[in-house]
Amino acid sequence: MVPPPPSRPPTVGVPGEPRRAALVGLLNLSGLGLGYVALRHWWSAAACWAAAAGLLAVALPVEPSGVPGAAVAAFAVVVLAAALDGARRGLRTPVLPFLRRPALALPLAFLLLAVPASGAVAYDAARGEAVQQALLDRLEEADKLVEEVRDKDFEDARPSYRKALGVYADIGSRHGDSRAGRLVPERLDTYYRAVARPYGGRDYCGAVEPLRYLRTVPDKVDRDVLGRLADWPNQRLARSWFECGMERLGSVPEDNGNGGGRHLADLLDTFPESPQARRVQTAVSDRIKSRTDELEGERTCDVADELTRVSATVDGLPGDAGAALRGDAKKAVEKGAYACGVHEFKEKRFSSARSKLTRFANEHRDSSLADRARDIAIAAEIAQSRPAAGRGLPPAKAPGGARMPLTVSNDGQGSVEILYTGPVTGKVTVRGCPGCTVYPTRAEARQKACKDSSKTYPKTTIRLPAGEYHILYKRSTTATISSRGRTYADGARIRPGYTYTGCTYVTRGLGIQ
Repeated sequence: MVPPPPSRPPTVGVPGEPRRAALVGLLNLSGLGLGYVALRHWWSAAACWAAAAGLLAVALPVEPSGVPGAAVAAFAVVVLAAALDGARRGLRTPVLPFLRRPALALPLAFLLLAVPASGAVAYDAARGEAVQQALLDRLEEADKLVEEVRDKDFEDARPSYRKALGVYADIGSRHGDSRAGRLVPERLDTYYRAVARPYGGRDYCGAVEPLRYLRTVPDKVDRDVLGRLADWPNQRLARSWFECGMERLGSVPEDNGNGGGRHLADLLDTFPESPQARRVQTAVSDRIKSRTDELEGERTCDVADELTRVSATVDGLPGDAGAALRGDAKKAVEKGAYACGVHEFKEKRFSSARSKLTRFANEHRDSSLADRARDIAIAAEIAQSRPAAGRGLPPAKAPGGARMPLTVSNDGQGSVEILYTGPVTGKVTVRGCPGCTVYPTRAEARQKACKDSSKTYPKTTIRLPAGEYHILYKRSTTATISSRGRTYADGARIRPGYTYTGCTYVTRGLGIQ
């Protein structure tokens, strides 16, 4: 049979003993309720044990955030209360026999005070290790995020890159002395190369936006953490702007660009002293010359359009480079526009030739080619109705020798524009005849047109060298005839020594004749 635990000895009449009170108080300061054990005050000891167990339950396992301050404060209050209460009780209550010797008891009590202190130190060390491990885990998660998106399109990967950069920035600036913090520079090097992956693959156009993004990283990460990486994107971005700008120079603009012009302008604005910026003027000039030399063959109009886009790019270039190139670009555009119109004429695309050359003559009035363009445009317009007029380009120079007069009278309402091409090309206009009417039939018109002596018919005279001519008559829209009948094409042969007359009139249903 097990004997019951010894009960607390009676305190009535026991004299007070301050050293014993201090001993019990010190024992309770250990946080283990040992003072109550010495007094055999088991319920109070159990309360201390419960408080210690509660603190351990909150503190373990060790988290980077540590123990909540409220739990620590509550445990401290319990320990302090236990120390004060134990001292009060120990003043008159005898302790266990082996603690009655002061030479043993007091050193033991002081020694036991090291328990909570060493526990706090050990816990702080464990917490520090937990913080280190948590930072390493965060670093690893950021590394995985970068690895997962490094092969994706940059715009799709941008949110992940931003998230990973936030982790690197936080660890590098706030926890730079941690094991994870000391790894951040290496991780940032990997990060930069992952973001700039298109540059490594010589995809210079694809590298522009990633490198532009990397230039913003110093706004988010301390330069002390970045080190040499702070300026790492600059030279690479300058090269990408140049290579992509030249690759797209003259190309059809995309939604986010202007055929390379934006990249070259950004290069000259951002890195004006870079080797790439110094190459822009020569490279663009060489491109203009090479494309101008290609203004022949099937791609003439494509090359002309490209030169127009190159010129638009040149207009947007800042500084001396743009100013030096504008004259050559303008001349190349002029030459290309003219060559395209001529090419369209030779390919029998007369409507296109007419519109292109007319536009050229209007936009380049001071050009030495303006008059020639107008002549070819006239021939193209005639050829739309009379294809024989487009067998070849009209002569560039008028022949010498005599010229025969061709006088054309107008017996119809509305003015008539007369376009002609042959040995010479041109156009004239005959005023409308307000009092003239529409003839019911062609036969009657041939008998009566321009023969009424009571009328003064508007007329004009053209002096033409001998040769075969193609003529197009165009009556103005003020005439009361259908649009189908407003034009009439015919041919004529001018012989030396003759005088020629003609009459334009309008017949019902047939229009101008």
